[in-house]
Amino acid sequence: MKVAIIGGGAAGLMAAATLQTTRPDADIFLIDRNDGLGKKVIISGGGRCNVTTGIRDVRELLTNYPRGSKFLNSAMHGFPPGDVYDWFESHGVPLKTQDDNRVFPRSDDGKDIVGVFEKTFKDSGVRVWLKSCVSDVRKTAGGKFEISFKNSGEALLADRVILTTGGRAYRQTGSTGDGYAFAISLGHTLTALAPSLNSFTTEESWPAKISGMSFTQATIFADRDISYAHTGPFLFTHKGISGPAVFAVSSLVAFEEYDALNPLCVAIDLFPDESTEEMTARIGSAAKQTPTRSFLNVLATLIPKSLAEICIEETGVSGDKNAAEAAKKEILAVATWLKAIPLNVVDRGSGDEFVTAGGIPRPEIDPSTMESKICPGLYFAGEIMDIDGFTGGFNLQASWATGRLAGMSAAGSEG
Repeated sequence: MKVAIIGGGAAGLMAAATLQTTRPDADIFLIDRNDGLGKKVIISGGGRCNVTTGIRDVRELLTNYPRGSKFLNSAMHGFPPGDVYDWFESHGVPLKTQDDNRVFPRSDDGKDIVGVFEKTFKDSGVRVWLKSCVSDVRKTAGGKFEISFKNSGEALLADRVILTTGGRAYRQTGSTGDGYAFAISLGHTLTALAPSLNSFTTEESWPAKISGMSFTQATIFADRDISYAHTGPFLFTHKGISGPAVFAVSSLVAFEEYDALNPLCVAIDLFPDESTEEMTARIGSAAKQTPTRSFLNVLATLIPKSLAEICIEETGVSGDKNAAEAAKKEILAVATWLKAIPLNVVDRGSGDEFVTAGGIPRPEIDPSTMESKICPGLYFAGEIMDIDGFTGGFNLQASWATGRLAGMSAAGSEG
């Protein structure tokens, strides 16, 4: 049996490794257009590679996928984060789990993760074809797959094909969306596509004054819609806002249209564990304790002074007056601002999206096998499908899990 895996990212790597152990008698071809495997894997997590998540409960894990949570149920139960963790450690890569539940190799080097597969393939005889650009995939009358290449006149005939070409994010790593065209030529359709896990560019210029200022816990609301909200770390940038909480909200609004003429209204709650009334009382209490200090300096005991200056400016409250002179309505105005800092988002951070929202429609794929319901013998894994997760190792976890399931199914194994 010949199996061709097109795409040498996380899903393709795991599919090939699974096939190699499940069906060592199979001829396995791992085809990638790059000059090396796992380009996106290596640069993920700032080059440290956020391998998976420390969340072990699958039900809780699946809440971190805005698209595809139910679809991923079988794959995640078959290869949950704990098993992924053990798999890499058993292959010689010690891992560590941070306080924020992100899992990295102890070496903080993504090359170690890809190195596991490179060694495995070299020792097993998996045929790795690099710098190989697939131009076309078609099914022959005999039921085989004929794979043509841009840089070769010879085609490869395979019994089964696993498409793991990724989305369109990080195009410099080879994720150009070619796999969509291959799937469509084999009878599939494609959902709308959108960038996800990106930063926000704001209409307001004041974030640039505090670029780099970060907060470990805040709630970001989009249009003040509770369904478009996420709590976590974020930071101000010279163009707007970024960080995990922002990435999560950008994922939730991936298919929303917004620009300078139709901005997306965002609000930041810097104190998500306190109500506006509690914040008002806390500011008032601080003012009473130091009545002769300026109101600005009292605020600076609660938030960084540079942000306090912006707060004073945006609310129109006088920061120079003594704290004792601050009126109740002024204290309320400040508390209200801190609980819902208003920003108008006019653009997505260009070029910094991590994943693509959308892809091959989930109803066209069997979630228990990752096999196409339209083209028997064709399998999918990873970001090429209409699945995506928040930042924090969730997208790599989905790739490992679906890659393993696709590999097992293509091998004809059920266990």
